[in-house]
Amino acid sequence: MNIAIVTDSTADLPPDLSEQYQIAVIPNLIMMGGDTLMDGVDISRQEFYERLPWIDPPPTTATASPGAYTDIYSRLLRQGAEYILSIHPPAALSGILNAASSAAQAFGDRVRVVDSRQVTLGLGFQVLAAARAIRQGANLEHVLRLLQEMHSRVRVVAMLDTLEYVRRSGRVSWARARLGNLLQIKPFIELNDGSVSSLGESRTRNKGSQRLKEFLYRLGKLEQLAILHTNAETEARQFLEELQLNLPSTPLIINVTTVIGNHVGPNGLGFAAVIA
Repeated sequence: MNIAIVTDSTADLPPDLSEQYQIAVIPNLIMMGGDTLMDGVDISRQEFYERLPWIDPPPTTATASPGAYTDIYSRLLRQGAEYILSIHPPAALSGILNAASSAAQAFGDRVRVVDSRQVTLGLGFQVLAAARAIRQGANLEHVLRLLQEMHSRVRVVAMLDTLEYVRRSGRVSWARARLGNLLQIKPFIELNDGSVSSLGESRTRNKGSQRLKEFLYRLGKLEQLAILHTNAETEARQFLEELQLNLPSTPLIINVTTVIGNHVGPNGLGFAAVIA
């Protein structure tokens, strides 16, 4: 069975892996200074985070249009795909799933849109699991069951360096963000099964890094791990070196997509993990 996979740039898949497994990745959009830029194509993540604190007015984000999804679905089917799995973040967090679903209606059962319930490598690990299963000969229904089963085993946890960018997105009040910044509070957030929740906060970055390790160790045995950061690669590598984990595969280190980082801000640190 020839099954093609489509996702979007919030999956944070390294280009070598998306190429290896022939995964089609649709860029999302960043609007900056009157320009519309494709995430990871028209501006690098490093450049974006370096400029972000000084951009006025602040950047905004958008999903690719349903037409972009229609184009990629049409191309893949013309190239011989019998079915397409289009795997994306939840509708509660983004318009991406709705854009993909709108485009898929024209193709009937040949295009299945899947809510991953996750973002960044929480989504990306599911996309890779589907691609590997297809390589091993799994049929469509088997892959759909695999993705459903993974939802309860995927965790994304992050420590933000500041509340300022969450405030800009309207997620917290101006007063709380100002107080948090004055106190240098480092908030923790978790994405689990499609919902974002607070895991408290730390008063210093060093204590926050230790707490992040504790969150990770509590998950128990892991199948896959990615260390996530927003232009804090040196700290991400140090964090990984300090971990005492026995993992079946080499962890990834990912500078998170601009579309997510726009709401997180620079110097964020976190992880995406798949529990064994």
